[in-house]
Amino acid sequence: MISVQAWADAQELWDFQLMGHEPRRCSVAIGLGSHDLGVADTTADLYHRGLAPLIVFTGATSRTTRDVMPKGEAEHYRERALELGVPADAILVEPRARNTGENITLSRALLEEHGVSVESALLVSKPYEERRSYATACKVWPDVTWVSASAAMTLAEYVDSIQDARLVIDMLVGAQQRLMLYPEQGFMISQEVPPSIIGAFERLRVEGFTSRIIPDRAA
Repeated sequence: MISVQAWADAQELWDFQLMGHEPRRCSVAIGLGSHDLGVADTTADLYHRGLAPLIVFTGATSRTTRDVMPKGEAEHYRERALELGVPADAILVEPRARNTGENITLSRALLEEHGVSVESALLVSKPYEERRSYATACKVWPDVTWVSASAAMTLAEYVDSIQDARLVIDMLVGAQQRLMLYPEQGFMISQEVPPSIIGAFERLRVEGFTSRIIPDRAA
């Protein structure tokens, strides 16, 4: 059972991760690989709305996706986008990235290889990783104007779509931990984290939502 307090804390982390950016036309849309095909759906929708002339799907596999996406996250995203009517020549696939930093650096290299000039980019992620992804992208590729985007869903709707509440909360806790630790390691820009968010993170960690946090903070 997940306590009322844990749900309230998860909602705090969910709300904090959302950047609140208004989608606008950009040079490219970059869909960050994960277990969630909804990222591909959102990226395809942005393309169909005329907000990006080109899509890059980036991602290899992880412990979460290796069984359900054996071809690699980016390739499964591409297949989903094709099903949704995105033309094949509007999609580039970057199949090697295994973390968010590599998603950005390898996508940049792929776009340069294809001669694509990038001034701005729609950064499409899961809702609970908007802020973490944005902070990473700003650090790794600072010359680009980044616009965060994700599926317009509430926490409850997202949990219903995934059908695994504990996984979602574990992921929220992991994303928040990285947002606090990675700036000092040079992996992302620093952002102010309110005390209430730190408190929510710590309570969830103590309650055992630790499967996606860095091990030295699990004890």
